[in-house]
Amino acid sequence: MFPDDIEQLARQVIVAAAARNLMITTAESCTGGLVAGALTAVAGSSVVLDRGFVTYSNAAKTEMLGVPAGMIATHGAVSEPVARAMASGAVAQSQATLSVSITGIAGPGGGSNDKPVGLVHFAACGPGGLSHAEHRFGDLGREAIRLASVRVALDMLMERTRS
Repeated sequence: MFPDDIEQLARQVIVAAAARNLMITTAESCTGGLVAGALTAVAGSSVVLDRGFVTYSNAAKTEMLGVPAGMIATHGAVSEPVARAMASGAVAQSQATLSVSITGIAGPGGGSNDKPVGLVHFAACGPGGLSHAEHRFGDLGREAIRLASVRVALDMLMERTRS
């Protein structure tokens, strides 16, 4: 279902999280659950994956993850503060100790000069605190942006299993 590199990285995340007894949750917007999907494609993932939140709308980010509506209004859904709040909210609303969040513009529309298609914000919350990453993939096409985002999110989870 997923490219081989994503399957391999998801497997590594599951093994590393299990070794450290970490539970994972995801908070996904533009990826629509693909990170959780990649993780659940690995046999045995139920040992470490608690749940995934698909929070595509602003209302879902607020209702499911506790992202303040005012924060979204001020910074926009695709922003560092919202990505951080999504990651923190996912841990708070789950049994997980480790989360990753993704919010971005996969296109083809929806971009602007300030926030172009291909802009994606990520955050990870767990051992070692809360971190953020911003990637500007460019207008690679919707599928390529989403798959690139899955890779970054899995890399961030992998990095957190080492913290």
